[in-house]
Amino acid sequence: MSWLVLVVSGVFEAVWATALGKSEGFTRLGPSAVFGVGLVVSMAGLAYAMRGLPVGTAYAVWVGIGAVLTVVYSMATGEAAVSAIKVLLLGGIVACVIGLKLVG
Repeated sequence: MSWLVLVVSGVFEAVWATALGKSEGFTRLGPSAVFGVGLVVSMAGLAYAMRGLPVGTAYAVWVGIGAVLTVVYSMATGEAAVSAIKVLLLGGIVACVIGLKLVG
């Protein structure tokens, strides 16, 4: 259960990170509200997952999932350019997250 909660909280990390960028310094209400909710859900999930997983592993997986999804979202919406090297490097992060699950 800890791993499932950790993955979901990693997804919410990408949600709050993206919303933070769209909030324009918390001057836009909608993205600011999404940021707040996403942050609380993400942190609560991370805290729960850390009860059953090592702190270092949980944090690395949480950050990895959030970072990859944030970049993928940016590329999918055209905010960031897509390149083969970016896709390869993101795949490396995903491989590391899977590796941590397999050895953890």
